[in-house]
Amino acid sequence: MRRTNSKQAGFTIVELMIVMMIIGVLAAIVLPSIRSNAVRARMSEAILALSPCKNMVTELYNSGGDPPGAGNWGCEITTGASQYVDSISTDAAGKITASLQGFGDLRIDFHNLTLMPLDNTGTPLDGTPGVNVRGWRCGYVADLTDVPPQYLPGSCRG
Repeated sequence: MRRTNSKQAGFTIVELMIVMMIIGVLAAIVLPSIRSNAVRARMSEAILALSPCKNMVTELYNSGGDPPGAGNWGCEITTGASQYVDSISTDAAGKITASLQGFGDLRIDFHNLTLMPLDNTGTPLDGTPGVNVRGWRCGYVADLTDVPPQYLPGSCRG
């Protein structure tokens, strides 16, 4: 006796549509967070481009020197500082301002990111010699940062 199995195995169209719907919903939820994580990674690179200026300001204050004045810290760059930073400027107290570029997003490109030196109480330095830099404040709106907070790395938020 010969037995044939004519039953075909496979997925129904409804099952396939359910799987496609789940993939679509997951993609709609995950893709925006992937994009914002990529922007935050680029923003971290922009902050890294400010390191020479940050070191210069910290070293001068911690050695007891007199602040040289706005734009005279020796680390300013007028154009093309890095892939994500167009220019770097400083003020008389040592606040560092970076003009951003190259993100491909107008919510960030052509905006400013600031780093403000702080003393041991968390107060911004005002240019008084002999005060040590104990920390830096990054991305603070009162310091004239105009980058939306969701695009700042974790070290700049909060």
